[in-house]
Amino acid sequence: MRDLIGSHDLLMVTLDTLRYDVAVECLASGRTPRLAKVLPGGAWERRHTPASFTYAAHHAFFAGFLPTPVTPGPHERMFAARFDGSETSGAGTYVFDAADLPAGLAAAGYHTLCLGGVGFFNPGAPLGRVLPGLFAEAHWERAFGVTAPDCLGAQLDRLEAVIGTLPAARPLFTFINVAALHQPNRHYVPGAAEDGLDTHAAALEYVDGMLGRLFALASGRGRPCQVIICSDHGTLYGEDGHVGHRLAHEAVWTVPYADFILEPS
Repeated sequence: MRDLIGSHDLLMVTLDTLRYDVAVECLASGRTPRLAKVLPGGAWERRHTPASFTYAAHHAFFAGFLPTPVTPGPHERMFAARFDGSETSGAGTYVFDAADLPAGLAAAGYHTLCLGGVGFFNPGAPLGRVLPGLFAEAHWERAFGVTAPDCLGAQLDRLEAVIGTLPAARPLFTFINVAALHQPNRHYVPGAAEDGLDTHAAALEYVDGMLGRLFALASGRGRPCQVIICSDHGTLYGEDGHVGHRLAHEAVWTVPYADFILEPS
């Protein structure tokens, strides 16, 4: 990553609450063909999230602590805020002298853009301004949120409009939090009365259908784009009596992860 900063755009996509097991099953059954084309080796990597809910996980991500490989470490990180005692920075790590990744990239000349999804990115309350406040430019509207069936489509409309105003010579860091997987997601299965693993999977199918447009936008600025796509945590639909997340459970801590480079289109 250290060698890519400045020459590559960056795109970070968090598929909020996406479960690893659902992601793997959808991939194996052919329900996510666009992801199948770009995932390294045609597979998701199994990782552990640093936190069990959106707010905490994204603070960790923006400090350089992306989901951790499940194999024994240490594992060199892609990004790291400089601090004494860091044991997971290596020769390839992009180390920044700032408290968060958007500020570090801004200092390196990047325009930083946030397209929020779930409620922690809703600026209607002070708490919802914290994460977007890390970016030079941030957008949120109801059409991006958890109750909007075409939430990612609305975010991509905004991304396309923003990209059209930016100078091509300036590198861009785009962050998108996708709300479709988060409850309520029953609207992705006609007639479904409740959320469940089937509606969660249908939401992922919807997201996959939008990724061709996203990747075209990300790669259409005349420079390669480093992509990171992952879940921030999983969620539960009745397993062991639990519904939701913000608790220690295998289905919450285990997340799908991938990173790859899109060449300019």
